[in-house]
Amino acid sequence: MNYTAPWWLPGGNLQTIWAALCAQRFEGAPPTFRRERWTTPDQDFVDVDWLDEPSDPAAQTPGDGASRPLLVLFHGLEGSSASHYAQAFAHVARTRGWAFAVPHFRGCSGQMNLAPRAYHSGDFAEIDWMLRRFNAAHDGPVLAAGVSLGGNALMRWAAEMGESASRYTHAVASICSPLDLAAGGRAIGRGFNRLVYTRMFLRTMVPKALAKLDQHPGLFEREAMLGARDLYTFDNVFTAPVHGFASTDDYWARASAKPGMRQIRIPALALNAGNDPFVPGASLPQVGEVSAHVTLWQPGEGGHVGFPAASPDHGWPRTHALHMPDAVADYLAQHL
Repeated sequence: MNYTAPWWLPGGNLQTIWAALCAQRFEGAPPTFRRERWTTPDQDFVDVDWLDEPSDPAAQTPGDGASRPLLVLFHGLEGSSASHYAQAFAHVARTRGWAFAVPHFRGCSGQMNLAPRAYHSGDFAEIDWMLRRFNAAHDGPVLAAGVSLGGNALMRWAAEMGESASRYTHAVASICSPLDLAAGGRAIGRGFNRLVYTRMFLRTMVPKALAKLDQHPGLFEREAMLGARDLYTFDNVFTAPVHGFASTDDYWARASAKPGMRQIRIPALALNAGNDPFVPGASLPQVGEVSAHVTLWQPGEGGHVGFPAASPDHGWPRTHALHMPDAVADYLAQHL
């Protein structure tokens, strides 16, 4: 993907924050969703938001009479169908005539789940169950993309599945994913990142964890959670032990997608900006570290799920967040 940031948005932090707060996410009416609740194998639930509106009548679907593709988007940490990137992907799917769905990881749909478990960066088992359900619910081709945490989990799934991944999706894409979780975890725990992004995440993650403790007394130590000031500590108190890891270090090592990317056997795109404040450039996978099925896009700019682009019909500082989702959709469409 070729990308150059507008001159008035220099640096990864500004490109990240501007895209999330200020950039236009769609053209015309906002996407609308209908919610469907799926019961999980452990008798919990996940909420799936389906794009609930007519697609662009001018958009073309592949083949004569072929069922339209379904694009499944796995959101990032504390994300949802309301996230700026989900709205932008919904718009891109709408203009292409694709079906579109955002499955919410447990605890991210606005409803408290039932079981102790929540979600984590390497949750390929949940990804697998979801993609199997989407294939059962949709009779056309399925494409999958994951943003940040969701992208790492999706790549973990593709690596675990190997050749059999093609039964459930034609192609996958990860977007700004910390494919080396330890490197990403260290980066977000320092300096400006710790002051701004870490606080933003913990502001919702800690209350959710404490509510889960009220639901399941003894799940972890309340005082330890109240003392969490970074994601390393949060993961050590909650994410790692609740999901079967010995510690944060064990979780970050075993859940990272990067070590397994040589085992991927379906078309897979890994898109990472070189100036992503969450994902150090030195940690990004290189050609020799992935299989021949993996395409690496590593533009120098873009920030974390940013890539704001100048709106041609308006003077600065008008921008939109559609350049990246459109480019990712172009890649996925090549493999229908």
